[in-house]
Formats: sequence, C-alpha cells, structure tokens
Amino acid sequence: MLFHTIVAGLLASVAMAAQLQQVTYPAAPQSRATMWVYVPDNVVENPPLVVAIHSCQSSAQNYFQNAKIPWHQGSDRKGYITVWPSSSTECWDVSSRQSLVRDGGGDSTAIGNMIKHAIETYKIDKDRVFVTGGSSGAMMSNVLAATYPDIIKAVSLYSGVPAGCFVSASGGVAQWNNTCSGGQSHASAEQWGDVVRAMYPDYDGPRPRMQIWHGSVDTTLSSNNYQETIKQWTNVFGLPEKPVEEIQNYPQANYVTQNFGEGVQGIWAVGVGHSVPSNLTASEEWFGL
Repeated sequence: MLFHTIVAGLLASVAMAAQLQQVTYPAAPQSRATMWVYVPDNVVENPPLVVAIHSCQSSAQNYFQNAKIPWHQGSDRKGYITVWPSSSTECWDVSSRQSLVRDGGGDSTAIGNMIKHAIETYKIDKDRVFVTGGSSGAMMSNVLAATYPDIIKAVSLYSGVPAGCFVSASGGVAQWNNTCSGGQSHASAEQWGDVVRAMYPDYDGPRPRMQIWHGSVDTTLSSNNYQETIKQWTNVFGLPEKPVEEIQNYPQANYVTQNFGEGVQGIWAVGVGHSVPSNLTASEEWFGL
C-alpha cells in the first residue's frame, strides 16, 4: 500500500511539473504566429516576463528545448515567466509594412498582443517586461523595440540587424534581404534613428534599454550590422556613436563590452560567427533579474 502511495505521489509530481504550453491570445489579422508560455513551478508574485524569440527554421518548442537557449532554466531558478512566440513562416516577418509599424497587423503586432495578454493573464509586473532573441528573433527584437517601446523595458538581442534593415521594396512578408544580410545597408545614425521613430511616429516616451550582441566573423548576418545597429539606437537615445567605456574580455574571454551611455550597450564577440550563444548571466544582469 505504501509503495502504491509513493508511486502515485511521484506520478502526480511529474504530471504537475511546469511545461511549455500553447495559449490562446488576441491574434493579429495578418499573422499566424502562435503563443507558448512557460510558467515555472516557483513563480514569484507579480513576476517579470521574458519573451524569447526563435531564429529562422525553428519554433517555440525547438527553441525552448535548445540547450544553448537557457531562458527556461533562468525562469526555474528565479521564478519569472517566459513567453515563446512561434512563427508560421520560415523566418519572422521583419520586411513588410504591416510588421514594421505599430499595430500594423503583422508578426510584431502578434507578439505585442502576446505581451499584453501575458501581462493581464499572469499579473506581470509591467515595469519588468523584457525581450530577447537570436538571428531572426534578434531582428524581431529590434522591430519590437521600435513598435512597442511603451510595453518593453529592455532588450538583449543576439546577432541581428537594425530595425527596418530587412524592409521589402515590394512589401513582401518575411522576405530575405541580401543587401542587409550582407552588411551593405549603410545609413547615418540619424537616418537609422528616423526608421525607428517612423514605426511609432506619435510616441515620445521612454525607450527600452538595448543590449546588442554580434560575432566578429558572422557571415550569415554580416558583422557590419553591429555598428549599424549601434548607430541606430545611440541616435534614438541621443548618445555618442563611440563608446564611453570598453571592457575587454567581458562577459567572457575574447568579448568586448562597449557602453555608450545609459540605454545602449554593445557586446562584440571576437572570433565568433553566427550566432552568438545566449549568455543568461549577462542578459539577466542587463534586465535587472
């Protein structure tokens, strides 16, 4: 009898263990993205929220299970909730007008709606909503920082391109842009800043703090995109394009952390290709977690 009781208890514990679950949310009209949520067993009161956005040829489930993407381990340790958007296209749509404008109805609107839904449903602390992503997910992180700055407090993106860099001249959805990916899209800091401001033209409030990672030998999304992204966000924040501080071999060997002032930090990964592995400790520190 005791044996059966112990087994039943173990089975109940397994059944109740936290797991990634799909959630219904107010979808965007031009997006088929799905929302997945991970609520840890030890969720804290008024929890923070981290939105983890997958790369091309991936999904919420695959990104969640990827050992190099550590956000659900961080969630387990610190009790914050994570949202894992899942795209219906090979890569996130960061090329069409509908996704490159506030409430345009595309993928950015879908993820914005996921964030709003999570805030209400899980009693999220509105002052602790954060976004991260790699490659295509990093591109979308930049777009979200431009289109939904009022609901995101900080971003930590890995190996992306400036917001709007992948724009399609024909308005195509989730279109690849060889000029941008090849590092041939150059503009002044003010021009890049204007791209951000045009995505939510009536907004004059605070912007998410931006942490930008890139590998020096990235050939998929050229490392030239690092400096263009830095130019974009330093202009938005009214900061100098040159760092005011450089820290060698931080947060790990062969990385250089560049601080441009309050709001923008770049991390240059020397000798690293595409894409820079997620660094949970440094990203959580940037988020204040």
